[in-house]
Amino acid sequence: MSRLLKICFLLISMNHAETTRSPNSEDLPPLLHKAVEEVITGKYLNALLDILHFQSSNVWTADMLTKVMAYFHAQEVLFTLSSLQMSIKSYLKNLLYQPRQLLSEFQQLDQQQFQTAMKCLFNSRKDRLEMGHIILDWDKTREMIFQSPGVNRTLFLVTLDKCFLALSALDCVDILSQILRMSAVNYLQPGVIGSLPNVLQEDAFRNLSTVFKDLYDKTSANTQRALYGWMKRILQKSYNMSEFNESTSWVSAENLWILGRYMVHLPLEEILKISLDEIRLFISYDNATKQLDTVYDITPALAQAFLERINSSGFDMRNTSTIYRLGLLVCFYDDMEQMDAAVARALLHQMIKCNQLRGFHAEVQRLKSQLLNIAMQNQTLNDILGSLSDAVVGLTPSQLESLSPEAVHNAIATLNQVSGWAKSQVMILSSKYLSYEKVLSFYNVSQMGALVTGISTQSFYSMNPKELSQIIRGTTSQYLADLLPAQQQGILRKIAASGDFSSSVKDIQGAFFKEIPLSDLWKQTGYNSLMMKEKELRRSQALYLYELLSKKNYPVDLLSAGQLVKGVTCQLIESMGTDFFLNTFKFFEKKLHLLSPYQVNCLAWKFWEVSNASIPPFLLSVLPTEHLQYVSGPLCVPFIESLGKTEMGLLNPSLHKKNAVLQKVQECLNGSIADEYDVDLLGNLICHLPLAFLRGRMSLKAMATAFHRFKLCQQLSHEQKTEIKYKLLELYGSPNNWTAETTLDVGPFIALLSKAELDVLAEKFPDIILQIAKTIGPISSAEELLSTVFESVSSATSSIDSPLARPDCLGTRAPSSDEIIKLAEANVFWSVQELKCMDALTFNKNVELLGTVLGFNSSQLIALKEKAKQVWGSLPDWKSYHIVSLGRIALALTEYEIEELDLHAIDTISVLSRQTEWTLTQARAILQGFLEDSGQTISTLRSFDLVGLGAILCALNTTEIMSIRTAEFSAAVARIGQLFCSTRVLRQFKKITESVFGTATSWNSSVLQEIGTIAGGLNEDELKAFDKNLMPYFQPVAVRYISPEIFQALSPEQIANLGPENAAMVTRSQREHLNASQLQSLQLALEGARTSTPETQNGESNIQEVQTLAPSGTPCLSGFGIWFCVVFTPHLPF
Repeated sequence: MSRLLKICFLLISMNHAETTRSPNSEDLPPLLHKAVEEVITGKYLNALLDILHFQSSNVWTADMLTKVMAYFHAQEVLFTLSSLQMSIKSYLKNLLYQPRQLLSEFQQLDQQQFQTAMKCLFNSRKDRLEMGHIILDWDKTREMIFQSPGVNRTLFLVTLDKCFLALSALDCVDILSQILRMSAVNYLQPGVIGSLPNVLQEDAFRNLSTVFKDLYDKTSANTQRALYGWMKRILQKSYNMSEFNESTSWVSAENLWILGRYMVHLPLEEILKISLDEIRLFISYDNATKQLDTVYDITPALAQAFLERINSSGFDMRNTSTIYRLGLLVCFYDDMEQMDAAVARALLHQMIKCNQLRGFHAEVQRLKSQLLNIAMQNQTLNDILGSLSDAVVGLTPSQLESLSPEAVHNAIATLNQVSGWAKSQVMILSSKYLSYEKVLSFYNVSQMGALVTGISTQSFYSMNPKELSQIIRGTTSQYLADLLPAQQQGILRKIAASGDFSSSVKDIQGAFFKEIPLSDLWKQTGYNSLMMKEKELRRSQALYLYELLSKKNYPVDLLSAGQLVKGVTCQLIESMGTDFFLNTFKFFEKKLHLLSPYQVNCLAWKFWEVSNASIPPFLLSVLPTEHLQYVSGPLCVPFIESLGKTEMGLLNPSLHKKNAVLQKVQECLNGSIADEYDVDLLGNLICHLPLAFLRGRMSLKAMATAFHRFKLCQQLSHEQKTEIKYKLLELYGSPNNWTAETTLDVGPFIALLSKAELDVLAEKFPDIILQIAKTIGPISSAEELLSTVFESVSSATSSIDSPLARPDCLGTRAPSSDEIIKLAEANVFWSVQELKCMDALTFNKNVELLGTVLGFNSSQLIALKEKAKQVWGSLPDWKSYHIVSLGRIALALTEYEIEELDLHAIDTISVLSRQTEWTLTQARAILQGFLEDSGQTISTLRSFDLVGLGAILCALNTTEIMSIRTAEFSAAVARIGQLFCSTRVLRQFKKITESVFGTATSWNSSVLQEIGTIAGGLNEDELKAFDKNLMPYFQPVAVRYISPEIFQALSPEQIANLGPENAAMVTRSQREHLNASQLQSLQLALEGARTSTPETQNGESNIQEVQTLAPSGTPCLSGFGIWFCVVFTPHLPF
């Protein structure tokens, strides 16, 4: 009999009951006798650990169980097997689902038991355990233990508390490392750092420091500061204190290396005291450059202090070898006096890494600009282009235009490695490069790197299709997703027209595959499941391909193949046999993020039908609200935990359903969030907690942990944010007393503070406030913060009139490049007059950044447009790259101005069509301008023209729409189906769609998904004719675009089958047109109710008897399987 199976059987053979003790125990070994006594008193964990330790050095003999049973008999212990089973199950369940109790149990273990537990969890080399026909995946079991935030936190805390007393320091460091690296939650908080040992062996300290360095980016600023303090204390103790005094530093070369990224927390005065010998030794280390390359959050003051010490230590700061060793310190190099061009170029070469800094980008750009001027002394830009590294990003369009094609060709090896290009720069450089190459081939395109996005759509379409096929397969394919949709469409159309499309389809990977139209997929053959593994699919593609491939492939192969799972219909799920469904559910669970709410609802009903006793807890939230009544007591923890790991919007699109689920969560938490364990349990659910629950039910202890989770929430309401603000003030006190670390940790939530509080922070920590403001969205969400940033930046910059200033600009502050880069969205606070007074060079350098500012009003946009006309000349002279660089500024163009522009290139139109605020008049002007300048009519437009026109197509009239060629429309229909046009336009698009896919009444699920909002153009009779089973396959956004008068034609059965997501998209106006029966059906759809009732195998639910719920579909504890017995109890004969 297997050793572990005997242990489990032994435990189950013992009773948790009152007994009369007998002194006669000499037949049992002492440790085994101790374990038996622990079982009698209900200390099952202690007993299990003692038995494991006993068996590590003793052979389990055949009569051992007999002796144990004899001992129990002698003690007159009375028990029944069923009551004993329930007792053990209840104990282990409580232990696993109540990590606070687990912590208490661990703290009461003796030293030997603790050692056994740690070795079992962290040092076991077995990947699986076999017991006859029972096989336990031990690697998987441990993985699931570490995926439980609560259990993981307990293991972390108990390791800090007990490990360094029970095991070697190296072993404890290894255990801490495993817990911290494997956990999704970072348990390192300032309060915990005090529990770290203050005395450690050198090897253990180095290993633990390495762990903390690796986790640097995952820890809060306050924790980073606390960890620096802990490292400093230990390093100071190891320092020769006899040599230590106020004028010398404890920071040696070795200590700098140990500190790693934590070196940025050294005080300025400490850096200036570091011995020059130690600095010289540190910079001489081969790994010093690697370390200095990672100090992303270093400040200019600290960087310049290090540079000063390095300079003083004897290094030649203008030697290329030294410059290469400086890492990110080069970003703050300030010794520019009498620098020669070669040094400037060496610095620029190293500064390509400066874009990784957390802030100070304006300062870096200014330094690059200065170095660029030095590098170009006595040389032309053509001569040195290839040696300027990414400083070329700072060149203006006019400078790039002055380059010769040969110079761009010769520098392409450098240019193709640069990131951060503006679209206009890419267009200019690509044009220069290709004008030298003459013929566009696979080879010269493959040399372009990111510049490939500047190749025009027409150029792609003019290429040899075989060359294009090579591009799809080659290294350039990584840039295909960055192309404009029109460019992607141009490539696909050329390949499709060549007759070689079938062989190319299998080579198209990633997001680019989503651009292949459904009609093209229909024409191809030779698909297989392996081909789909690396492709992203639209749902329409997945529906078609899954159905097609299911005729020749096993379902398991399809479910595991990339994103094909998107194409699984409800009918397919319902038709699955019980065993097959339970065995393959893991594929759905792993790809839950790819499923629609409707698919998840179907999975939930299927699970309820075949095995409601083992339904994964989160699926209960998908079923109608009454199913939440089954969640209580022992089911609460797995219910909350599984919801916390899932996206709430996927499970509950409707607000009513979401509120019901959150109410159940609150009940399960007994109405409060007590501490960090509750926060761990909630996971992502913390983002959805209602205001009232946050206000009075969350303790400060919980808030300290929850706060860092709140920062990850994407859509907190204003009310939630306001309550979080009050909690923050309660937790951290007045902002007047905040440290730099606290300000960094509060991050975007500083936008909730008052103007007076923000002014205090901006005065104390201007760079931090600037850094945080860069992450803030439009002005509507953070007006006072952006206003504070604007004032802070303005006050820090001297206002000096330019000698070239116009008379009307004398006394007016003009924006500088530094300010524009720093301000980002806060540029909205420039007055119209200030924008008018911007000089030409500043405008040229920053027009694209200004074009991204969302908050500019019409007057500011007009001022910027007029500045463009002033700088670039008359409108007919503007090049495509000028127009593209405008961004939102283009919205200020009048229809008459648009008529003057050269709009012949579809790539220009593609960029313009991304703006969503065009008036109908402007859109018509853009459309007419494109047609006239390109020499086309609507009937000659190709699919990539249609895709590039985008939202401009909404300005087409009825006659124009009907003149679009069917073949071109079919290739672009998926993109057109994403447009939000008027009902009039959608009706015309629907008519031409019928010429592609047949009459509307013949459309299937994949077609409905393909056409998107075009379905909003269906008439009353067409909508009524759809089979109810097709209703979930309307795209959700299409439901919103069906006019209320048409929508009311749907039957109650059709409405009931909309599915949760589509039902949630029904507008107020649509609701108002529905009768009582239809409204009732809509409520059923919102609830996720089943509209058909297939025969079930289980009949009445017995979920009240469920002991545990498992995501794997088994009725055992869901993977915690702590230790072993809980994994095996389902197999035991009782």
